[in-house]
Amino acid sequence: MKKIFILVFLLILSTLLVAEENQGETASEAPKPVPESLISPRATMATFIHSMNDVKDGELEKITDAISALDLESVNPLVRNERGKNLAWLLLEVMDRTRLVNLEKITDKQEGNHWIFQKYEAGTIRISRYADGRWLFDNETVVNLEKIWAEVEGRDRVKGLESNDEHLPLHLRMRNRIPAELQKVHFLLESWHWFGLLAIIALGLFIDKIIAISLSVFVRRWRNKRENSSLAEVSEEILRPLGLMAMAAIWWVGINMLGLPEQAMLILLVAVKFLAGISGVWAAYRLVDIVGVYLLKRARATDTKMDDALVPLIPKTLKIFVTVVGIIFVADNLNINVSGLIAGLGLGGLAFALASKDMVQNLFGSVTILLDRTFAVGDWVIVDGKEGSVESIGFRSTRIRTFYNSRLTVPNSTFITAKVDNMGERRFRRLSTKLGLAYETPPDKIEAFCEGVRELVRQHPYMRKDYFHVYFNGYADSALEILVYVFWETPEWSTELRERHRFLLDILRLARDLGVDFAYPTQTLYMKNDSEANDIKEENDQEVALAQGRDLAKRIVEESTGLGVKPPPVKF
Repeated sequence: MKKIFILVFLLILSTLLVAEENQGETASEAPKPVPESLISPRATMATFIHSMNDVKDGELEKITDAISALDLESVNPLVRNERGKNLAWLLLEVMDRTRLVNLEKITDKQEGNHWIFQKYEAGTIRISRYADGRWLFDNETVVNLEKIWAEVEGRDRVKGLESNDEHLPLHLRMRNRIPAELQKVHFLLESWHWFGLLAIIALGLFIDKIIAISLSVFVRRWRNKRENSSLAEVSEEILRPLGLMAMAAIWWVGINMLGLPEQAMLILLVAVKFLAGISGVWAAYRLVDIVGVYLLKRARATDTKMDDALVPLIPKTLKIFVTVVGIIFVADNLNINVSGLIAGLGLGGLAFALASKDMVQNLFGSVTILLDRTFAVGDWVIVDGKEGSVESIGFRSTRIRTFYNSRLTVPNSTFITAKVDNMGERRFRRLSTKLGLAYETPPDKIEAFCEGVRELVRQHPYMRKDYFHVYFNGYADSALEILVYVFWETPEWSTELRERHRFLLDILRLARDLGVDFAYPTQTLYMKNDSEANDIKEENDQEVALAQGRDLAKRIVEESTGLGVKPPPVKF
C-alpha cells in the first residue's frame, strides 16, 4: 500500500508540476505578433473569401485558413474541427445570399471595435477586434449563424455568384433537395437527420457483417493450405475486429456528412472516435497474434532455444507499442493535449520508475536471462529449491510448470542473484547406484555379471560409451556391492526415463541368466557351543600360518592379473 500511495502521489505531483510549468511558460511568453491574414477587417474577410474559393477549386486543405477567421471558442473542442468546417460553409452561403463582398469598401484600419457585414432578424454578421489584435468573425456571429442561415436559406444567390452546388458539403446539397416537411424538428433533430442516421447505422452494420464473414472464410482457407500449416491453430474469428474498424469508419464519415447540430455531433462523434480507437487497437492485437503464432512455429523448427525465449517477447512488445499508439490516437482525436500528456508521462515515468523498483528489477532480470542464456523455454531448472520445466519467459516473470503440474511464477528479479541449476543444459544424464549381490555369489559369477553389465552399456544406443564404471565396490552388511556409474545422452527427461527403464530391466535379465541372486537385508545369528569350542585345534606355529597366507595370495594374484604385472589405466 505504501508503494501505491507513493506512486499515486508522485504521479499527481508530476502532473501538477507540468501544468504549473506550462502555465509559467504561457505567462512568460511574449505576445505573439498578429498574423497579416487577420490584422484588419479587410484582411480577415479576404482570408476567408479567398480560402473558400480555393476550396471550391479543389484545394481542400485551405479550409483550415478559412476556419482560422472564425471565433470558435464557444464550440466544444472535441468537435471544433468538424463543426468549424460546417460553419465556414454556412457563413459563405449566407454571404452569397446577402450581397457581393467588395474588399475595397471594407476598412483596412487596425483600430476600432468591430465591422458589420449585415444585420438580420436572427442576428448580425460582424468582424470584431480581440485583445490580441486579431480581427475575427466574432462569437455572436458563430452562435447565431444557423439561425441566420434558416432565415436566408430560401433566397437565391446574388447576381454574379455561381449557382452550382457541386462544391458544397453533402449535407447542404441534400438539404436543398429534400422536402420542407423533412426539415422540421419533431424530436431533437430534423427528420431527415434521423433517417440519415438510420441509414448510416444500417450500412455500418451491414459492412461489418460482410467483412466478418469474408475474413472468416479467408482465414479458414488460408490456414488449411499446406504452406500455411503454421496457422492451423488460429481461430477463424481472429480478424473480426477489422469489421468493427470498417463500421466505425463508415459511421465517422457518415456523421460528418450529415452536418448535425453541435450537441448531437459531440455525443455521436466522440463515441465513434472511441470505438474506432478501441477496434483499431483490438485489430492490431489480433494481427500481432498471427505474427506471434507464425514466429513461434518458425522458432520451434530451429535447433537453437534462444529464439524460443525471444519470440514470446516480440508479441508482448508489439502490443505495448500498439497500446501506446492507440492511446495517442484516441487522445489526439479527442483534442487532448498530446504534447502535455507526453511531457507528463516523462515526469510521471520517472516517478513511476522510482516507486516501482521491483518492476525495474524484473525488467533487468529478463534481460539477464536473455543475455546470459541462463535457461530457455522447455529447460528443466531448479531455482531456490523449486524445480520444473520453463513454460514461458516474460518481461516481469518466468512461469515454470512443476512436475506435480502446478504453475510456478518466479519474478525475473530473482534470477539476478539466485543460483539456477539448469538441468536442461546437461549433455549427459547420470545414474549412480549400487547393486547388492548375495554373499554366496562366487567370484567368477561376479566377474561375469560385471562384464555383462558393461556390455549392456556398450550395446544400448543412448548410453555414453566413452566413460562408465561397473565394479565390485564394497562389502555391505548383507550384500556384495557392485557400483554401476553410467550416463545417457538423451534430449529430454522422458527419453531418459525410458532408457533407464530398459537398462535396469536388462540387468535383471542378465542376473537371472547368470544365476546371480540379489541380496536382501538379512542378519544371521550364531550361537556358540562349548563342546564345539573344545574340538578346535590351536595352531601354535605362527610362522607356518603367515607363510600359508602369503602363498595363497600370490597364487590368486598370479591367476587373476599375473605377478609383477601393472595393468594400464582404464581406457574406453
